[in-house]
Amino acid sequence: MLHTIFLILLLQLGGEILQKYFSLTVPGPVIGLMLLLGLLLVSRRKTSGWVPKFRQQMVDSAETLLTYLSLLFVPIGVGVIMHLQLLDGQLLAVLSVIIVGTIATLIFTAFLFQLLRRKHDHD
Repeated sequence: MLHTIFLILLLQLGGEILQKYFSLTVPGPVIGLMLLLGLLLVSRRKTSGWVPKFRQQMVDSAETLLTYLSLLFVPIGVGVIMHLQLLDGQLLAVLSVIIVGTIATLIFTAFLFQLLRRKHDHD
């Protein structure tokens, strides 16, 4: 698992470097995730050597991290509670962003699921 976490952090660093060097508006971690996606898509075509082992290690690490995902929200929740007075005048704006963001995420996820399911059924 340490190898895959190191790779993720290395790709994030690469994304940060690309973002700073080319003065991109996209955050470095997002560029790093796009690099990881590209690496996984390229590795999908290979069926021998170290590539299948890499993919399986990545899946195992992701599943392990997902089991502890809820713990990552604790510091954010504590920070919001500690600075609740800063949100006092912005409650309507914050709620509207949360609601619109949630609805947009649900619509995008449903669309992507249907697209991938059609592709999977077609194959």
